[in-house]
Amino acid sequence: MDNRPIGVFDSGLGGLTAMKELRRVLPHEDIIYFGDTGRVPYGGRSEATLIKYARQDIHFLQSFDIKAILIACGTVSTILPKISEEMDIPVIGVVEPSAKRAASLSENKKIGIIGTNATISSGAYEKALRVISADIVTESRSCPLFVPLVENGRFLPGDIVIETIAEEYLEQFLQFGCDTLIMGCTHYPLLREIIEHILPGVSLVDSGAEASDAICRLLKDLDMLNGSSALGSTSYNVSDDPLSFARNGGIFMGSPLGPEVNKVDIDNF
Repeated sequence: MDNRPIGVFDSGLGGLTAMKELRRVLPHEDIIYFGDTGRVPYGGRSEATLIKYARQDIHFLQSFDIKAILIACGTVSTILPKISEEMDIPVIGVVEPSAKRAASLSENKKIGIIGTNATISSGAYEKALRVISADIVTESRSCPLFVPLVENGRFLPGDIVIETIAEEYLEQFLQFGCDTLIMGCTHYPLLREIIEHILPGVSLVDSGAEASDAICRLLKDLDMLNGSSALGSTSYNVSDDPLSFARNGGIFMGSPLGPEVNKVDIDNF
């Protein structure tokens, strides 16, 4: 039993889709969330910059004496091997859990992957899938406009801008014939309805949800769950514009975030 909080971070709002699932599977845990809204998106950053940002985000969360970290960011998860050795607590990213889920779902062994520029360039999902099965064939596409559009509320069906861009990004997967698509960014579940319309019958893997399930299983195996029967607390923290985060975050979570979102000077970490 371990009553310390869990830390979660993302480049902005997207990680809240993972938070929603984490709250469902671990209702008694205290959670500290950090969204780096002042530097979103992470997808176009260099590896050196991503490592710097990830270290600062982690150092902030560690100031709360956390027991584990969920990296609710597809882009940072691709560099997890480069920073995991610095951690003395369990750290879960979205890549491996999503790859395992996709491999279990796919019947024709054709799996599509969408993500940020940095995620797709890393080849992290392809590597993880090859470890699981050499028979899996992949097709990937970077979708750089998805994150800024979702962050600005442009993800609803009927929005001609997001629908046009999504059709352009996803057309190649129809030709590829995949039966499973990894949504390799935690912003993308907000686009589920649009993606399902363009790719009917394709199973969608929610990377944030898979990572949340994985950290739940890990904490259970390590006997590190919170022993309280009370509902856990949540602290929301951002690097910029807490009012906007609070307003839009309720859409991601499916309910209001609460009265307070704290602004953090992340450069101090």
